[in-house]
Amino acid sequence: MLEELLKRPIMPVIVIDDANDAEPLAEALLAGGMDVIEVTCRTAAAPEALARIKKAFPEMMVGAGTVVTPDQAKMCIDIGVSFGLAPGLNPDTVEYFQENNTLFIPGIMTASEIEAGLAMGCNMLKFFPAGAAGGVNMLKNLSAPYASLGVKFCPTGGLSLDNMNDYLSMSVVSAIGGSWLATKQQIADKEWSTITRQVKEALAKAAEVL
Repeated sequence: MLEELLKRPIMPVIVIDDANDAEPLAEALLAGGMDVIEVTCRTAAAPEALARIKKAFPEMMVGAGTVVTPDQAKMCIDIGVSFGLAPGLNPDTVEYFQENNTLFIPGIMTASEIEAGLAMGCNMLKFFPAGAAGGVNMLKNLSAPYASLGVKFCPTGGLSLDNMNDYLSMSVVSAIGGSWLATKQQIADKEWSTITRQVKEALAKAAEVL
C-alpha cells in the first residue's frame, strides 16, 4: 500500500458534513484524475462517508485522517480503509493499524517524533501543521539528519496551489496534503465542477516538478 501511495503526489484532505455528498465528491475527484482521498474523522458523517466511498469506488485509495481515538481506529479497520493518518504520533494507534496490516502515517513536528516513528517502522510521516511549523525551510532542516534512512514526508496544513511545488520539489517529500482541493464549503455547496477543476490544476502544477 505504501508503494501505491508513493505514486500519488497529492492527497485531498476532506472534511465532510453530509454523507450524501460522499459519492459525488469522489466522482468529482476521479473526474479530475485523482484516485486517492483522505476523509478526516472530524465530523459525525465521516464513518458513513468513508464506507460509502469505499463501497462505490473500489478503484480509489480511501484513507481516514485525524485518527486520534481508539474508537476511530477501530472504525477505520472495520470499514477497511486503505490507510490512516493522524496529526500526531500515538504508539497505540500505530501498533493497532500495524496489527491489522493497514498502513498508518503518524504526524510529526520534531526530531524526537521522527525518531519515534522510525523506531516503530513508520517510513512515511505526516509533517503537520506544515505552514505554522515553519514550512519548507523547517522541513528541510528537520529532515536532513534522517534523509539517508529513506524516510518520506507528507506535509499538510497551510499548503496551496501557490506553494505546493516548493514542497514537492524536495526529495524527502513523497506527497502533500491539501484541503484547498475540495473545501468544506465547496462540498456543502456541491460545487463538483469547481473541485474537478482544482484537482486538474493541482495535478498539472505537480507535473512541473515531478
